[in-house]
Amino acid sequence: MPELPDVEGFRKVLTSCARGRVIRRVDVRDAGVLHGVSARRLREALEGRRFTEPERRGKWLLARTGGPTLMLHFGMTGQLVCARPDDDYAPHDRVLFTVGADRQLRYRDQRKLQGLWLAHDDAEAARLLDRQGPDALAVDREEFEAALSARRGGVKTVLTDQSVLAGLGNLLADEILWRARLRPTGRASDLTGADRRRLYTQMRRTLRSAVTAGCVPPRDAWLTGHRDDPDPTCPRCGSHLRRSRVGGRGTVWCPRCQAGQA
Repeated sequence: MPELPDVEGFRKVLTSCARGRVIRRVDVRDAGVLHGVSARRLREALEGRRFTEPERRGKWLLARTGGPTLMLHFGMTGQLVCARPDDDYAPHDRVLFTVGADRQLRYRDQRKLQGLWLAHDDAEAARLLDRQGPDALAVDREEFEAALSARRGGVKTVLTDQSVLAGLGNLLADEILWRARLRPTGRASDLTGADRRRLYTQMRRTLRSAVTAGCVPPRDAWLTGHRDDPDPTCPRCGSHLRRSRVGGRGTVWCPRCQAGQA
């Protein structure tokens, strides 16, 4: 599932592939990924405009044009790729943006759980994002601690609630909690001040590394590098990792390293 680092990578793809280029053609191959806008209206709004500097807000990508803003959410399987107009289509290429003479930006998505929106002005874009909490990469420590201390749910559930903190998904939450040595089922409101500070520090460190990699990297020294092993063990202490479900999400954690907070 694309999380903050993946979407930051897609922002870089859009920048390198399309920024400053004229949108010559919009080809909607599957209107099932469009929300609140028809294929014809999307073409009319975007063709002839130029993509300007894109922005990321949590798991959302905002493709600015100096007029309407194309807003992309990648759900579980979405991608943004740069191709040439004469390249073969992939089976799940849903919307194609031909930019300039020789490049094509492609929204590719197998499961189509989210997709594309069109905001006609900044106020409309803000309305689409108004249920989001602060961005996980930009939030300061005081705001982060205040958001967690006000929530009574499990800490993993709180971390992945986009209305509390925007951008974290399943892999990042497990990785951050493992690094902070906190149980995913512990109540957020029961965290001590030291717990919250440690969690914030580990979130920042994990995000910096993951953004550089463009994903949550499956490194040997990371929990993520072992969660899919047949019999996964903790890369820190060697204990067998546990698998459970927290808030409906598959969760991997170490009962020894993360035993300190109930």
